[in-house]
Amino acid sequence: MTRLLLFFGIAFAFPALAQEPAALADQARFLAGMPVRGTTLEERAGGEAWATHATAMDKAFNHQEQRQIARVREWAKANIPGAGSTQTAYYMFSGPDFLYANAFYPDSKTYILCGTEPIGNVPDLNKLSQEQIEGGLEGLRQSMKTLLDFHYFITKDMRVDLTRTQINGTLPILLVFLARTGNNVESIEMVNSPETGVKIVFSGGAGHPQTLYYFKTDLSNGGHNAGFLKWCAAQGPGLSLVKAASYLMHMNEFSRVRSFLLENSSVIVEDDSGIPLRDLAGARFTVRCYGAFQPPITTFAKYLQPDLEQLYRISNPAPLGFGFGYHWQTEYGMLLLATRKE
Repeated sequence: MTRLLLFFGIAFAFPALAQEPAALADQARFLAGMPVRGTTLEERAGGEAWATHATAMDKAFNHQEQRQIARVREWAKANIPGAGSTQTAYYMFSGPDFLYANAFYPDSKTYILCGTEPIGNVPDLNKLSQEQIEGGLEGLRQSMKTLLDFHYFITKDMRVDLTRTQINGTLPILLVFLARTGNNVESIEMVNSPETGVKIVFSGGAGHPQTLYYFKTDLSNGGHNAGFLKWCAAQGPGLSLVKAASYLMHMNEFSRVRSFLLENSSVIVEDDSGIPLRDLAGARFTVRCYGAFQPPITTFAKYLQPDLEQLYRISNPAPLGFGFGYHWQTEYGMLLLATRKE
């Protein structure tokens, strides 16, 4: 079967060949600062810029693994009903944050991520100058900095970081996260329906092929996204994640995506910036609190939920053990787990 593949930033239509997955995996590993010995990129990985990049990436991801991701995986395994489910994982307002989608739902056969950030490309790394490589890798690190430091992306900063170098957009970040979570990229395909997006097939620890979609889309009611949400519904029901979502689903203008998640999720993991507690309860979800109640950060102070504060007071849950969403400090971790009632 002929497939459109993105290979070093150039689209080709040809049957899959044995060496293609290895080449794509090497590309992801190079961007992730991981060894690429015995490949066409080995010489590029011998430069000072890449060595600096690899050291910085090792430090950032090792810190993230120890302080956050390992704890997220442990919590998810112990608390999410049907841990190990292969259901589709929905992560609206995610940007390229595959890292947390995979940590909460490691066995999902399909991941659907979306945001307003551009998809971008990965150019032929062997043809870039040393200066372009250095600038591209530095820009890549900068675009991931807030997620690795504070566990969420800042959209307005990403719009700048993701467009200023030859290595741009969300695609390089997705490849980094795939490589750093122990996965091998098998194919990359650009898609134009139901929205402009990218489809990445990969394999790794789950023991079965998995697919990651990232779509650039506007999820507001005025964003003409009905086709996108209809397509998503056909992939479910699913497991949903909402984190650092700017309290958008507290607003009437995002009622469509809010309704979609309420109707098509068997489980929703979120912070207080996701779907309001009143809507979860009204949609027949059982809601459990984890961590310590925190009011919204100053930027979003008007979205305080007195009913959520009361639920925390009554529940008196144990500490979460990791930061989550805007409450990134470990001791302030706050999370809601909503499970659909039978």
